[in-house]
Amino acid sequence: MTPTATPTATPSVNITEDTTEDVLAAVRAGRTAELPGLLKPLEPAQGRALLTGLKELRRELRSSRWERWEDRNRTSPALVVAGAGCLTGAAAAAAWIGAADLRRWRPRPPVAALLDVLSGRDPKWLGDLAHRLAARSATAEQDYPLIREFVRLAGCPMPTTDGCVEGWATAVGASRSPLVVTLRHDPYLTALAPRLFETAEPVGVLTWHREPDGPDNWPTALAALADEGCLDRRVLLDGCTARLLRGGKPAQLKPYQEILEALRPTLEEERERAADWVALAADAPSAVAGSAQQTLARLAAAGELAPRLLAEMSAAVLFRPEKKLVRSQLVLIGRELTRNPAAAPELLPELAEAFGHADTGIQERALKLVAAHLTDDPGLRSELAHRAHLLSPSHRARAVEVLGPDAAPTEECGPYQEILPPFPVPAPLAPAPETVAETVELVAAVINARTATVEEFERALDGLVRHAYRDRAALAEALRPALADRWLLDPEQSRYSTHELPGLEHMAACVLDASPTGTPQPAPGSWRIDCHHTATGAATRARVVEAARRIGSRPAPFLLATPTVETGSLDPRVLVARLVEYGRLGAEPGPADFAQALLRVRRDASVVPEAAALGTPAGDRLAAWLGDAGRPVAVTRRTAPTVWHRWGGETPARLVLDTEQRITVVREFPHPFHELARERKAADRCWDGRADASLIAVLPEDREALAAWCLPAVTAGAVSEAREATTALPLLAAAGGPAGPALHLAVASGLGARHPEDRLRAVDALLTLTARGELDTVRLGCDLAELITLGTVKPTRLADSLRTLAATGAYATTWAVLDHSLPALLTRTADPRGAGDLLSTAAECAERCGAAAPEPAGLAAVAARGGTSRLVTQAVRLRDALRRNEGAPATGN
Repeated sequence: MTPTATPTATPSVNITEDTTEDVLAAVRAGRTAELPGLLKPLEPAQGRALLTGLKELRRELRSSRWERWEDRNRTSPALVVAGAGCLTGAAAAAAWIGAADLRRWRPRPPVAALLDVLSGRDPKWLGDLAHRLAARSATAEQDYPLIREFVRLAGCPMPTTDGCVEGWATAVGASRSPLVVTLRHDPYLTALAPRLFETAEPVGVLTWHREPDGPDNWPTALAALADEGCLDRRVLLDGCTARLLRGGKPAQLKPYQEILEALRPTLEEERERAADWVALAADAPSAVAGSAQQTLARLAAAGELAPRLLAEMSAAVLFRPEKKLVRSQLVLIGRELTRNPAAAPELLPELAEAFGHADTGIQERALKLVAAHLTDDPGLRSELAHRAHLLSPSHRARAVEVLGPDAAPTEECGPYQEILPPFPVPAPLAPAPETVAETVELVAAVINARTATVEEFERALDGLVRHAYRDRAALAEALRPALADRWLLDPEQSRYSTHELPGLEHMAACVLDASPTGTPQPAPGSWRIDCHHTATGAATRARVVEAARRIGSRPAPFLLATPTVETGSLDPRVLVARLVEYGRLGAEPGPADFAQALLRVRRDASVVPEAAALGTPAGDRLAAWLGDAGRPVAVTRRTAPTVWHRWGGETPARLVLDTEQRITVVREFPHPFHELARERKAADRCWDGRADASLIAVLPEDREALAAWCLPAVTAGAVSEAREATTALPLLAAAGGPAGPALHLAVASGLGARHPEDRLRAVDALLTLTARGELDTVRLGCDLAELITLGTVKPTRLADSLRTLAATGAYATTWAVLDHSLPALLTRTADPRGAGDLLSTAAECAERCGAAAPEPAGLAAVAARGGTSRLVTQAVRLRDALRRNEGAPATGN
């Protein structure tokens, strides 16, 4: 026995050592196919020993820099297989297979190799591993092929997590056979198909565009399987209904609506879910609500819809803004009242909801229905009469005829008063941090944040300057551990930097004597040399670099240009006080810092004597700047013609603004500020970024120049699909300086933006200007007229913007703007789309604010056309409102 035992033990050790090296070599080389043959002969103890080397290799790859991406790409799949083969616990194996660092470059695992390595394990263990992989939401979809094979080998139920459902649907849809055939033979159909309606997000493959009659159309396939009995029809109907009730974007709900339509519910099935259709008609997106409304109409026509449910539905649908849905609901109510007059007490009160609709045509239809089906019930009549005040003045006379004298409007309590939201008052900037600890905390937060507010950046910069002046050594001692993880303190990484550091990092590096060790080069600039982002960025950078350089020679006690309010503006008396303190300390203002202070200071002529009394060059410059030298830039307006580009694009004719040169800045300011002051011709849209608060804080008292430079981006939001084109407008409206033609033209262009959120920002800017008393309604109205003529602003979008403006209570302001812009529409030979909507808004504003103005040019001609089009109807309404307000008798059409 002894002679045979010794030779058996020795090869075991040799196999372990040799195999470890072979496995690690195969993993490093990415030879995944060789690993199953190397790993399967290993005992558990040998696997555990090998795992130590694999973990070390994994740590090495995880900590490597980006230049080793090829090594990680090659090694990761093999490392997944090797680690899974060595681990004995299902939880540990699932964590290893699904690890993010091992799947970064190849999200799908090596299925064949993993199955080869793990297929010999206990079936219960494989089932546990399958369910643990399915529970990992980040990777379950990619792991579905592996999970499916483990489930097959283990003979356990298929997990039904969201990731598994996504993976199953993707795998089934990728089959070359028709989808219905693939699903019919899929063993997990009944387990996973009902989960298609229950996932947190819509299943991706369902939202793909498919031909309705194509072989890969999911709604058709599921409906066919339900007809065959492979799927429970009730489960699919309930699943579709529940998913639609959950809500979502129209594109997300569309596939479930298509499945519901493909199932073709019977009348009985629709009746069972009548309450669900009512809820969908009330709250779902328009397409889904319209389909639910049609279903309820069928039920009502068959006498299967109780008046109570129809009344509940009407109360919600008549409140919706979609005119098509509201009109259809009025038709449905009319048919039900004709079929069942006894339902009048329940249905007629809901019609009062339509009395307050923005469309006067809908108001008229609702009033006609009331007149046709009103009963002798005095309570019902009184209830409707008290809601008649919601009707437009053009319908109130008819309401009195139908409902009696109680429907007459009550006496006005006084003349119209404009109701405006309060405009935002810029908040004062908090002082610089008092202690070193507070300064370091703020600096670290700003450096590590992706974005920082003007207040955060300015306070952090000023805090660094102040504490570097007081005790640089103490500041450096506290700052170093707070920035220990930054690459600028790592000699191995800082040598890669060959230019100056950005922002506060540059200042912090100078405090710590940790500047980059690479060859200095100019900081990379924008590829657009005429871009205002480049100019403002250069000014900000010059100020930071100047403050950093002065740390080692003659540090400044504090910064002069730190703003006093969050918009970036600087109180002139505060600047005078800072200059006095500089004089007391014997400090010289930094050229860039003082230049930025002048650009930020609020122009107040009453402070000129105080500045001149300082008797210093800086005081004299400040006094001159507060006088004529600091006048805002002059802006020139012109119309740029249509430009055809050789690559096929077209820039339509548009209004543009050119800015003239600021002589004082060019002559007296440091060179980095010259780009801000040069003559600038209007260019195409700037692609360097949007205007944010930090950009505006460079010129917070010259919003005319900023508005002129931002106008191309705002115009792009009106004539193309550009998003977030008006982000600067609310900020400019809250800034300082004159609100002149440039700002008004930018706001006018923003009111016609393509996207609703951009139009809303323009409305916010308009409200701010109005509340501050800076809005010139004549100028804005004339700008809109010109933009409509050029085609920059479309009437439909403008109507939406002005309707939103009026809804805030600014009816007189809205009317004043429309009064000067409507002639551009009414005098055109062709009626543009949306002109009726603009006239409707104008008529409502004139009625509410009692405008007694002359009729806009062209209104009488449009009103005299006759007919029932929206344009003519609203023209008559506006004409009558203006005549009624002047005391003249209103005439019909």
